[in-house]
Amino acid sequence: MFKTITLASVTMLIALTLGSLPLRAQTPSDPAPNEQTPSPQTPSPTESTTTTNRQQNAAVLLDLNRAKNLARQAAEKANGGLGNYRAELSMHGPASKSTYVDNGNGSWTFTFKGNRPGETIPSYESVVTVSTDGQVKIDYNGAVRTTSP
Repeated sequence: MFKTITLASVTMLIALTLGSLPLRAQTPSDPAPNEQTPSPQTPSPTESTTTTNRQQNAAVLLDLNRAKNLARQAAEKANGGLGNYRAELSMHGPASKSTYVDNGNGSWTFTFKGNRPGETIPSYESVVTVSTDGQVKIDYNGAVRTTSP
């Protein structure tokens, strides 16, 4: 019995560990497994621009996700904490799935609903603006409106 439980536990830990490892697809520019990596060359302007854009996009996504979390936390605090309030699911997942507007000035405005724990119909609406430097401003926090701004 003990061996069965131990074996099941080890198997589960291995599955969880392997499932959480990042995966990376091989791209055409990646060498095949048995190929030698070519010597480094000066990247073309297109390659360096692509890399720079990827780095910028990653930084923007990190800032956006941080802003989403700050907006949700501000609404949680304003509505009495997690014992009294839960933001809609889009505010817990990837930032790209949340409802936001890029204000173009280094800030995003998130508009989302929430409810009391155990309820299914949203009773709160929050509009929160967050800047890239972490400043948070609650623009609206109250009853769900029939039309959003």
